[in-house]
Amino acid sequence: MKKVAFIFPGQGSQTVGMGKDFFENSDMAKEMIANASKRLGIDFEQLLFEENDNLGKTEFTQPAVLLVSCIANEIFKSQCDIKPEFVLGHSLGEFSALVSAGALDYLDAIELVHKRGLFMNEACAGGGAGMMALVGLDDKAVEDICTAQRANGKQVWPANYNMDGQLVLAGIKADLESLVDTFKETGAKRAIVLDMSVASHCELLRSAVENLKPYLEEYLKDEFISVVSNVSTKKYSSKDEAIELLASQLVSPVKYKQSIVAVEDEVDMFIEFGNGIVLKGLNRKITKKPTSNVSDMASLEKVIGELND
Repeated sequence: MKKVAFIFPGQGSQTVGMGKDFFENSDMAKEMIANASKRLGIDFEQLLFEENDNLGKTEFTQPAVLLVSCIANEIFKSQCDIKPEFVLGHSLGEFSALVSAGALDYLDAIELVHKRGLFMNEACAGGGAGMMALVGLDDKAVEDICTAQRANGKQVWPANYNMDGQLVLAGIKADLESLVDTFKETGAKRAIVLDMSVASHCELLRSAVENLKPYLEEYLKDEFISVVSNVSTKKYSSKDEAIELLASQLVSPVKYKQSIVAVEDEVDMFIEFGNGIVLKGLNRKITKKPTSNVSDMASLEKVIGELND
């Protein structure tokens, strides 16, 4: 039997129509979407399947992405009894991973990440927050520039370590914009300020930490299978650890590539659950271990076939 890890994408993987193939072909998917709509008072069929302005708003994006990942994972579990060695996710995806690990009920998780999105918005409201994608620089060069610029009063931090040569920064949008030429002069192939009003995984979200903790305390279960932390790149499997790490995750960079490197020797393959192939694409540049994806019924059948080979 192959040793596998389940992995889950975060915000940025969303597209209109995600999850529709599951919805049209699975009673389980229909039920999960109906239950989520009832829990939050949000029409998830409309949010997921029709053109709308809300899917790009973080308080809606987060529950939508998590719901589709949970549907993909639950349908897979209903058809395949293979158990993961551990689970992990990218940013928001860590909450999807916690559902898969048995640490959260999916409806509690949907409410939790909806609130997480609201708290993130509140923390950044009116502050001119933003994010920037950088391509072509090594980590240390970026970290050194950010450290030097913070010493000069600018608010910029590394936020996502996606793969070698690809980082996302967070901070004050005007400060990020002022550094585009600096990064390009240092050798960046691209330095693009993103169309975002939230600065994820940096100190600007400090006020969201204490707001989130009571809900983590309420919803998390005491024990669960191992989850790899975005913050530490290490595994955890208890409620106390989860509360501290998930709260810290709001203001700490996502160490995705470091996490994959830390655990790749323990598995034969990774399986991504949710919309698209964002993590599959990153993993091609991080690890030689194969990554498959479950994003619709056809890819589900393909993965089950691969596991049975």
